[in-house]
Amino acid sequence: MFLHVEFSAARSSTRARSTGLSTNRRRTRSRALRGPERGLRVKLESILQYLDAYLGVSGHPDYPVALNGLQVEGPTEVQRICTAVDASEAAIEAAAAGGADLLIVHHGLFWDGLRPVTGRRYRKLASLIRANVALYSVHLPLDAHPEVGNGAVLARAMGVEPTGRWGRYQGVEIGWWGETDQPRDELLARASAALGGPVRLHGAGPDPVRRVGVITGSGASFLEEAARLGLDTLVTGEGAHHSAIDAVELGINLVYGGHYATETFGVRALAQHLADRFALEHEFLALPTGT
Repeated sequence: MFLHVEFSAARSSTRARSTGLSTNRRRTRSRALRGPERGLRVKLESILQYLDAYLGVSGHPDYPVALNGLQVEGPTEVQRICTAVDASEAAIEAAAAGGADLLIVHHGLFWDGLRPVTGRRYRKLASLIRANVALYSVHLPLDAHPEVGNGAVLARAMGVEPTGRWGRYQGVEIGWWGETDQPRDELLARASAALGGPVRLHGAGPDPVRRVGVITGSGASFLEEAARLGLDTLVTGEGAHHSAIDAVELGINLVYGGHYATETFGVRALAQHLADRFALEHEFLALPTGT
């Protein structure tokens, strides 16, 4: 039997739906608490050294084009940082307009590989250099991080303490799983509240849920591994068409929260961590893609 419902915490109810995940997530900017000493300026090199060590960037497996770490140089000192999921033109322009010295993203500039610096790539680089904004990107190291990682933070927001790693990808386990004991609708409500929009449930897993795995972004391909580990629920961003069938046949609750939405947690948590440590100002740039 196929189960396909959409759950929204704002309405506190489930309802059958045949369409895709809502793309009308509210376009807002959320500003985190600032450090106790506003106006403090910190050497960019000090922040970079700390980030590389804290995130374990050096030698961390990833796509070759991910280029984790500093991608574009900027000012020697930093007072204000902005974070975004993607190094889009909109994010770069917003960071520059907001007076950022450093922009931290999950998806950097070079996903399309070695290409001429023309068109969109030229415009992005030109905007960063013109505004003197440094760009730092962190992909799989942020997915996998136990404190500020996308999966770990989302799991805690749903009332699931991440205790085990799973989901080997590019040579590293990027997912987290943990135990809980809550009605399925309660987990969906918490997921919806944390993500700021509706979530979709596929599959035919148990209720209540007790062993929950989280892999943000596009993680439905890990359903087979989830079943082998005895997980009854997988929370991810999106997946292929056949994933809904796989979830039914494997007896797993498959929860989609949107690729973009599930990957906002890491950069936001990382920025808050830096703000607390270095007394920096910071702002998250909410630029939903609808995916």
